[in-house]
Amino acid sequence: MTKTFHLGAIPIEDIEIGMTLSYSQTITDSDIKAFAGLSGDHNPIHVDEKYAENSRFKKRIAHGLMSAGFFSQLFGTKLPGPGCVYTSQSLKFLRPVYINDTVTATVEVINVDISKKRVTFRTFCTVNNKKVIDGEAEIYIP
Repeated sequence: MTKTFHLGAIPIEDIEIGMTLSYSQTITDSDIKAFAGLSGDHNPIHVDEKYAENSRFKKRIAHGLMSAGFFSQLFGTKLPGPGCVYTSQSLKFLRPVYINDTVTATVEVINVDISKKRVTFRTFCTVNNKKVIDGEAEIYIP
């Protein structure tokens, strides 16, 4: 019998503890503006340079959920791949992300429950090898 998979999907039986995958993207001014428009979050710390200059950050910062969204890119296209669905995600925002920072999102398999069709991942983002987000995610594989 031949198995058929969605393009890029990894069957849960082939997912192993310790599997790791990363994705990097440089944050731009247009990314922040697009995310503000999409999310409706026009907090001036993200979109107003004058306001941000007087903040503790001294310049505009990216929305934290923008960087966290890179986990979804990894899950939905690579590991486990198309068809998977988020069931949970915890996040700790440790440092700000600024315009022109390159964020690297990494996911690492820490548990596989074949009977429940769920995979648990350690999730984190770094900028210049410093952790900016730390968390954990659970993904359902139909």
